[in-house]
Amino acid sequence: MMGLFMGNETVSIIMPAYNAEETIKDSILSILKQTYEDFKLYIINDNSSDSTEHIIKSIIDERIVYLLNRNGKGVSSARNVGIAACNGRYIAFCDSDDVWFETKLEEQLKILSAGNYKVVCSNYEVFYADTNVIKERRFKEVITYNNMLQSNHIGNLTGIYDSTQIGKVYQQEIGHEDYLMWLTIVKKAKLVYCIQKNLARYYIHNTGLSSNKFTAAMWQWNIYRRVLSFSLFKSLVLFFIYSVRALAKRL
Repeated sequence: MMGLFMGNETVSIIMPAYNAEETIKDSILSILKQTYEDFKLYIINDNSSDSTEHIIKSIIDERIVYLLNRNGKGVSSARNVGIAACNGRYIAFCDSDDVWFETKLEEQLKILSAGNYKVVCSNYEVFYADTNVIKERRFKEVITYNNMLQSNHIGNLTGIYDSTQIGKVYQQEIGHEDYLMWLTIVKKAKLVYCIQKNLARYYIHNTGLSSNKFTAAMWQWNIYRRVLSFSLFKSLVLFFIYSVRALAKRL
């Protein structure tokens, strides 16, 4: 059976999973191979209908905490179940089709333990499964809230924050839920340190259709106008910058 360490872990890792039988094993193993070992991995099965549950339970490690989200309300709901359940000082995220490189937590905890930053992220690789092409996502070394308003500078699979300083931040059930969460976190933290090396790999299984890009743009507009209640002019300026940078990422 999958057990728990006595006492609280230092790092809590949140992994939502829905019908992830083809990818979740690699994701889990990439976390269990971390050189920094004081963590618990909270895997939230969002009521999968495939063999996801069987695969999770076949991996025996006392650092795994299995949770079943019977309502199956989607990724933000599943992550929130994990956030509510976790006890670690530091909270990080990895989806069930992403992988971490072995030294990710070790390198990030060195920065966090120094006390100058409450949030740390890193550069990462993007793997396009349909073409087998790997690209890099690179970001500024120090990220501000204004930077985040213009473009998402934190890959959800690389971010980690100090919940004792920031507090637990939950996700809203809207489009770009992870971006909005990190935006909220960065507003509280003021600054983010981005490690200038690739510490994770993000998988894209279907290079986006035009309709998906349009939907993502509408999600971004919704955050500016409805969630953050920015003026029309400020929203237009930020949306223009966001659109230019989103286009540049695809070149």
